[in-house]
Amino acid sequence: MCAEQCAILWDMRVHVYLDDELVHEIDDRVGDRGRSSYIEEAVRARLDRERRWELIESSFGTISDTGHDWDSDPAAWVHEQRHGDPRRVG
Repeated sequence: MCAEQCAILWDMRVHVYLDDELVHEIDDRVGDRGRSSYIEEAVRARLDRERRWELIESSFGTISDTGHDWDSDPAAWVHEQRHGDPRRVG
């Protein structure tokens, strides 16, 4: 019953084949006891990057090509945005 209704998450062991040179470079950076954490962090970073690109690509075409404050002079608009608020520093 609980198997159907309860979500229990465990770490899962997987077997991955890596080039010897790549393993040696990882070991040089983190030691052989740090491989799993290093690889997990790298995979998370890659998945995060891919998810971000998917979001960016899904937004293509959502902003119209005309009708913006910056259409006539984008450089002036950027300058105004950067310097228009006296509370802004820098």
